[in-house]
Formats: sequence, C-alpha cells, structure tokens
Amino acid sequence: MLTSLQARKNQEIYGFNELVEGKKKSMIQIFLEQFKDFLVIILIIAAIVSGFLGDAESAAVIFIVITINAILGTVQTVKAEQSLNSLKQLSAPEAKVIRDGVVIQIPSREVTVGDEVVIEAGDCIPADGKLLECASLKVDESALTGESLSVEKSLEEASEGAALGDQTNKVFSGSFSTYGRGTFEVTAIGMETEVGKIAKLLKTTSEKRTPLQINLDDFGKKLSIIILVFCAILFAINVIRGGSAVDAFLFAVALAVAAIPEALSSIVTIVLSFGTQKMAKEHAIIRKLQAVEGLGSVSIICSDKTGTLTQNKMTVEDYYVDGKRISVADINLDDRNQKMLLNCSMLCNDSTNTDGQEIGDPTETALINLGSNLGMEAAMTRERYPRMSEVPFDSDRKLMSTAHVFGDRYVMVAKGAVDVLLRRMSHIRIGDTVREITDEDQMQIEIQNLEFSRDGLRVLAFAYKELDGEKELSIEDEEGLTFLGLIAMMDPPREESKAAVEECIKAGIRPIMITGDHKITAAAIAKRIGILKDESEACEGAVIEEMSDEELKDFVEKISVYARVSPEHKIRIVRAWQEKGNIVAMTGDGVNDAPALKQANIGVAMGITGSEVSKDAAAMVLTDDNFATIIKAVENGRNIYQNIKNSIQFLLSGNFGAILAVLYASIAGLPVPFAPVHLLFINLLTDSLPAIALGLEPHSKEVMKQKPRPMNESILTKQYLLSIGTEGLSIGIMTMAAFLIGYRSGDAILASTMAFGTLCTSRLVHGFNCKSSRPVLFTKRFFNNIYLIGAFLIGLVLITGVLVIPGLQGIFKVASLNMGQLLTVYGLALLNLPVVQLLKWIRNSR
Repeated sequence: MLTSLQARKNQEIYGFNELVEGKKKSMIQIFLEQFKDFLVIILIIAAIVSGFLGDAESAAVIFIVITINAILGTVQTVKAEQSLNSLKQLSAPEAKVIRDGVVIQIPSREVTVGDEVVIEAGDCIPADGKLLECASLKVDESALTGESLSVEKSLEEASEGAALGDQTNKVFSGSFSTYGRGTFEVTAIGMETEVGKIAKLLKTTSEKRTPLQINLDDFGKKLSIIILVFCAILFAINVIRGGSAVDAFLFAVALAVAAIPEALSSIVTIVLSFGTQKMAKEHAIIRKLQAVEGLGSVSIICSDKTGTLTQNKMTVEDYYVDGKRISVADINLDDRNQKMLLNCSMLCNDSTNTDGQEIGDPTETALINLGSNLGMEAAMTRERYPRMSEVPFDSDRKLMSTAHVFGDRYVMVAKGAVDVLLRRMSHIRIGDTVREITDEDQMQIEIQNLEFSRDGLRVLAFAYKELDGEKELSIEDEEGLTFLGLIAMMDPPREESKAAVEECIKAGIRPIMITGDHKITAAAIAKRIGILKDESEACEGAVIEEMSDEELKDFVEKISVYARVSPEHKIRIVRAWQEKGNIVAMTGDGVNDAPALKQANIGVAMGITGSEVSKDAAAMVLTDDNFATIIKAVENGRNIYQNIKNSIQFLLSGNFGAILAVLYASIAGLPVPFAPVHLLFINLLTDSLPAIALGLEPHSKEVMKQKPRPMNESILTKQYLLSIGTEGLSIGIMTMAAFLIGYRSGDAILASTMAFGTLCTSRLVHGFNCKSSRPVLFTKRFFNNIYLIGAFLIGLVLITGVLVIPGLQGIFKVASLNMGQLLTVYGLALLNLPVVQLLKWIRNSR
C-alpha cells in the first residue's frame, strides 16, 4: 500500500488514470471535405463560368445541389466519431484504496500505480492490477474478452502469455465484480491499461471506404474527363465553323453541366436513406449511409459467438442419471432419479425467476428455467423442501452445499465441478439402489464428463447425503457423498443461425467465428450451425501471436473458428482478409471489439448486449443481436447496389444520347439542337425523379444466388458500358430523327423543340428499360414500381405542359406544336422501349 506522499509522487511520474483523446476535426473541416470529390470540383468550376457568362440559373442550381449534398455528408460524419467518449464512460467514477493504512474513497482518475484497491460485488474496476486477496471473487470481463460468463478469480499465477480471459490472478479496468470481494495492487493506469490499449488501437485504425465510394470517385474522374473532352471538341467545331467563341463556350459549359449527373450523389444518398429505413424495420440500424451498399459487397463475415450466433442464455441440454445420457427432450419426471436430480438442481441454487425477471448466476437460472419448462416451479419446490443451512460456493472448494427438510429426514445437497465432487463420493445411486461407488463407476462418470466437454457443454455434478439431524452445515460435512447425476448445459445456437449460415455460404460469403470463449465451446457451436467442418479449422489466438502478417494471410484461409483472441488478433485477422481483396464485415459487442469493428469495411455492433464503445465504432447496429439479420442486411445491400447501378445506367445512357445528338448536329453542320435552358430542364426534372424511382425498385431474392462482386470491380464494366452505349445510341437516333423532321419545315426552333420533347420523353420511357438487365416488357415486374410509374406520369405532364402551354413556351424557348408533331414526339420516344427491350432479349439469349 502507498502513503499519500508516495501516491502524489507516482501521479507525477505516471500521470492521471484517464484516457487521452486525440484532436478531432471541426464541423467546418468536415463540411469542406465534402467538396473534395473530383466531379464536384468540375461542377463548381462550371457554375462559376456559367455565372460569369450570365447563366445565373445554371450556377444557382449547381450550387444548391452540391451544398445539400455536403450538408447530408457532414451530418452523417459528425454522428460517427464518439468511440473514445464511450470508452471514458467505462471508467469507474470512484474507487476505494488503502492509503496510509486506511481505506479511503477517491475519484478513479487519482488512482495510481502501486495503490492497493478494495473491490466488492458490484464495483467497477478502475485500473489494471494483480490480486493480493481473493474471497470467492467473480468478475464480468465480457466487455474486454467477449466471454459470456463471469470469471472466477484466484491468487494462482497465470501461465506466461496466457490470454486475457485466462489471467485469473489479475483484474482489468472496464470490468466489474459480480460476486465476492478482494484487493489488488494497481500495475497499469490510463492509456497503459487493456482499455487504454484499445483506445490507442481505435486512434490508429482507419475506417475503410466502401466499394461504392471508391467506385464513384473513380467513375467521377473518368466521366468528367470524357465529358470535358467531348465539350472541348464541340467548342472547337463551333469556333472553326465561324460561330461566336463566347456562345460556343457557353453552350459547351451548358452541355458539360447537362452531361455530368450532378444529382448522382444526391440520388445515391436518397436511395441509401430509403434503404436504411427498410433495414431499420428489419432490426438493422445503419449509422453510416455507405454501409448499406457496402454490405452488398461483403465476402467475409467475422462474427462473435455469444448472443449473435447463440441465444446468450445458458440452457440445459443433457442429464446423466443411472449411468445413461438423457437428452433434455427425453427427461421423464415419472422416473424417480430424474425427478430427484431436477429437485436437487433447484434446491442447491440461489437464483430466482419471477415474472420473467431472472436474478442470479446464468448456470443456476438455466436449472430453474428447466424446472419451469417441465412444470415444476423452483419457488414451490423450495417451499416443499425448505433450506435449513448452507455452505456457500467459493472458488477454492468449487462447490456449494445446502441442507433441506425432506419430510422427516434432513438431506444435504451438493453441487459443483465434476472432478471436485468425485473425490468426495463414497456411494452412487442407480435406480432405487444406493451402493458403494467403484473405480469403474468413477471412470464412467469421467468419460461422460469428457464427452460433454468435447461437445462444448458446461457440466455440474450433483450429490446428496442424509444427515443425522438438523444441524448447521460445515465444510467437513461435504464428504461421504452419494453421486446422483450430471447436468450439462450450454448457450445454444439461435434457431435461425444454421439457416442464416447456410444462406451465407450459398451467397458466396464465408462466415468466420471470432470469440473470447474457449476453443472447445466455440468449435461445438460452430459445428452445429455449419461454420466448422473439421476440428483442424479451429485455433486459439495464441497460435497467430508469433506469425508475421504475411504468414497470417496464408493461414486465415484454413481457419473458420478463432478462440481466446485479443483485440490485436481481431484487427490482424480482419486486415489479413482485406489484403486478400475481400470486403469484411465484423460483428462485436464488447469494448475489445471496437478497434476491429472500425478496421472492418462494415462494423456491426449488437444493440441489446453491445457496449456504447462498440456501437460508436460500428457502421451498423443490430437491434435483435441476431446473425440472421446481417444476412438480410446483405440481401438489402446487394439489391440497393443493383438499384443504384440501374439509376446510374439511366442517367448516363440518357446523357450519352443527348451528347450524340449534339455531336451529330455539330459534325453535320446543323443548328445546335438544344438551348442551355432545355438541358437544365432535362437535368432537374426528367432525370432526377426516374433515377430516384429506379433506386427504390422492389427487392429481389435472386441477388443472393450471386457471388459477392470483387472489391476492385469498377461500376464501368465492359458489359455495363456496352449497355449504356447501345441504349444512348437508341435515344440519340430518336432525338435526331425528331430534329430532322422538324428541320425539314425550315424552322430551327421547331426542330429544336421536337428534339427537346423527344429527348425528355425518351428518357422518361427509358426508366422502364433500366429496371433490369433482362427484358421486362411482358412481365409483372414491368408494373411493380409505383414510384417509377409516378415519376413517368409527373415528367410527362411537365414536358407536355412546356410544349403546349403558351405562357411556358417563351421561358423554355420552344415553338408551338400541332397534334401531329406532338404525336411524332411521343411515338419516337415510345419506340425506344421495344428497341431496347429487344436488344436486352438478344444479349440474354446469347
């Protein structure tokens, strides 16, 4: 123990017991970062040029669109980075320490190295340290290790290099005592504790960008360059032909603004936002919008075991009575020994379950829950056989004994570890007979215990002893016991986990289990649900400790289950898969999971059992803590990505059609087919609504039959570009056909009006072509998107209004069309539908 003077000196040397926070970006910095995108920079330049040349409307529209986008991006980012604040909240506010020989209470930040800290049941542990005294101390370290059960502590030295969960002679900051009491000497504070190391990992771990973010950046740069080249060519053609340089430049800028889909980022954001609403209804809260799409690319899911794949509730699986293993489903209460074992398990038990409120150790509540399921309530059993005396459980004896009144007899019931109780047995009960226990009996019990352990089951042995009369129990009474039976239990898999894992594998996604639990327990669960095929696919974290990152990259492919892992191990496993070109989703609930959640492409935290730290580090939070929900989210992600691709295809093929029409007119020496205001109208009204509607296309289960797309696969694949090219060509041909029909009358404005009307209507019709890569014209799917039908009708009303309402004709620089010309516009636009559907049919037939 320290004196007050020594404590002050140590505080000067080691600093205060608190986590240090790194410098954070201001909201202004985050807002300005939203304008870094190459496509956005091109649009800003175009807006400035438009403003200088007198086209204030175009400039205003562009600035409004990109500002809204930047605000949306800022709001998403500001919500995300709160991990360290949550870590700070884990620290105990106060601690009891012995200084100058007296127990005093101090703020936990003043605890220093060398302090002797006193802990009792319910206390948060303020720092890392080594136990000096330990009286039946149990500590919940689940936030750090992921292990579901409290750890029994002892003064026995842990082996060198033992995993955190196996260091039973030490306690760690961020955990809390659930039973017993003890004292420990502080060995590490602040950033040097295990929680501090996690905080350091969080600061040095960078969040991964999703494939769509990478793709859109790459796509934006390529698209901008292509469009700028087109505009430069058109500008040069117009100037060479003797046109005004200023007019030619203004038109080139207008065409660039029309060709660059500046609404694309907003459309993607809106589609992703709708996706988050759908997923929230299915128990997945999305904290970072891009995660919606990123889920669709996932090829590896690293999942925690407890609560995600399992029910996070200990449940009795088997009995061992009368020398036989009996499944819980086959327990027969007409059998005297089976009923006696059930009674004993509820009597030698301190837990309660009142109106669904469970209080007590998870293994004990499992025993009384079994009684309830079999129609025997613990409260009634305890009333019938009242407890007279007890010797409580302690970690040295590893057993518990209680004495009860059985009619006119006094009976002691003992419960504990199999190896401990076996040493105290003198008799065994088989059927109605009680006889002396033999070596063969003991060997049979040990074999059965081993079999249970291999199946990942936690085993308790039960014995009893008749007492001479009512008495106060002592440790000496725990000898000469009669063996009654074994009860084996586990945290069983969720019913839906097996089906979810199966669907996961069918979709080309590999599920990996990473847990703080023991290897045997983890492997048993993994086998049941289909993650593990062979024992050789399971290993402990210590195995990868000495491996280099290069060796680990080769090793991860052979392993499906990792047990007893540290936060550093989790990050290394995730990173190894990423370096092999995979998109990795990582689930977790503890503080120890936070760095790996941040390192993963998609971090998935548990909403019920998860710590605030893990939720803050994650991109998605499961409100039902269920692995099956992740698979639903992957399906949603894949559908959303497909819908976004359809929206992009719609925008680009329409824009390409417009560019082809302008290019043809310039090369053929014809007048410019569109005024800048036409291009602005197309961009704002006939583009945006159908593109958003395509993003909300109803989802299909077919996407789960496909393999995850490669991490480096661009949106602009050869097949995708071919589709955009052919569909754009069709729109361009129809548009120029309308222009030439109008131009035959010798009126350039009429020709421009017909081209403008045909291009607008063609793009509205083209929305139905972009629903699928397959032809949908004569299928139910053609009419299944009410948003697209709505967008088509609104767009048709708007363009018809512009073409026929005299008051709008001057604003939009269009001529009045007669009925024949209007029908020509609609007919040419509608012709795009069968033409493109036929092209799709030919392509799919091949």
